[in-house]
Amino acid sequence: MTDELDHDLLQAVSAYLKRVAASDRDEHAVRRTPLGDTISEHLGADASQVAVVSESIADHRLVDADIALETLTGTHGSLIGIGGGEQRLHQSFAELIANPYARFQPGPVDYSERASGPDSTRRVVAMGIWLLTFAGEPLAILQRAASPRSGRDSAALEIVANDHEVTDAFLRRLRELMIEKSVLRGQVLSFQPTQFGREAGATFLPRPRVSADEIVLADGVLDEVVRHVVGIGEHRDELLRAGQHLKRGVLLYGPPGTGKTLTIRHLASRATEATVVLLTGDSIRFIPYATEIARTFQPSIVVLEDIDLVAMERHTSPQPLLFEVLEALDGLAGDADVTFVMTTNRVEVLEPALAERPGRVDLAVEIPRPGRREREQLLRRYAGGLPFSDAAISSAAAATDGATGSFARELIRRAVLAAAIESQPVTDEHLTRALDGLMDSRQHLTRRMLGAEAGG
Repeated sequence: MTDELDHDLLQAVSAYLKRVAASDRDEHAVRRTPLGDTISEHLGADASQVAVVSESIADHRLVDADIALETLTGTHGSLIGIGGGEQRLHQSFAELIANPYARFQPGPVDYSERASGPDSTRRVVAMGIWLLTFAGEPLAILQRAASPRSGRDSAALEIVANDHEVTDAFLRRLRELMIEKSVLRGQVLSFQPTQFGREAGATFLPRPRVSADEIVLADGVLDEVVRHVVGIGEHRDELLRAGQHLKRGVLLYGPPGTGKTLTIRHLASRATEATVVLLTGDSIRFIPYATEIARTFQPSIVVLEDIDLVAMERHTSPQPLLFEVLEALDGLAGDADVTFVMTTNRVEVLEPALAERPGRVDLAVEIPRPGRREREQLLRRYAGGLPFSDAAISSAAAATDGATGSFARELIRRAVLAAAIESQPVTDEHLTRALDGLMDSRQHLTRRMLGAEAGG
């Protein structure tokens, strides 16, 4: 009798537990949200049962994606936002469509201002859903910007459509439009770490305007560099017909202050159609971003300034950074109209690595300290219309062997300052006194900081 009672009790407890479990499942069952209902209506199918395809986009390409999506949506589609507080920022598209805990619904679109050029911006969708039709089929695309605080280091698109082939075709067309309508093409860009340091942030820079007359180098040096960087691009068709490659690597080496950076600015001025990416110092670690842009938006120039400062550092790759740069150059197709220009103050640091990878750099040009003739030119340039005599300029040039343009510029400034302090017009005497002051033994470190040779 006791066994029967125990059996009945166990059956009753088991039935009760099953009812509790069933109730719990019903309570926590994934339910389509109001936002999911809206998307389902657009798709003509239960959106919670449709696969989501994700496309990661570098955040500096978000403007391009926004333009491409606006183009594809046209006048017949629509754009909706997402209501539901901060929680929506942490949910995938699938979780926004169906969720047992939150009832996400259509709401306002989130926007942010992004640079589209050195002097222009565009309001882009930071979080919103495009409802459109492509190839006769409805699609819904969630667009969101990078949000490192929410664990997303890059921008992303999440796409739901009834036909995966349509999704594939849509993504191909989207990528084409992102290149065709890109705001990056023909721009001058730099990359720096974002606030959280994990991604690169692209910055638009004004294109430099530096004429050949503003650069003082030994005869033939600037012409050689321009011919290799700009000339190859100007004659790309003839070279390709003759079976010659276009990609090139250039190394400018020499002491600080001799004109390497000014030469690069001139190249950017001359190559008006080129997309130019400038990386300096630690930002050279963003070489993968620069290479992708250079390959995509040809003709292009990638500038790596002061590469010796980081040549032997190790970042995420097990290889020295310089090897990553050379591999990026080596990985370009022969018909890629891409130039890598590297500068260094210490070529001896780079020579062993470059010797191990012959052919990656096909032009190495020394930018030496200016000779006497160049020093006279520099002094005349910085003097402008000031009434210094030819004899005073010539004497100053002769007395400053080893000095660079930085030294010449400071010398003229000190002469003008001395005259201003005395409330007198500037004269040769002020130039002579300024020179004596800079050449004083107590100014040894100052001269070195201005690029003069040690003890000069």
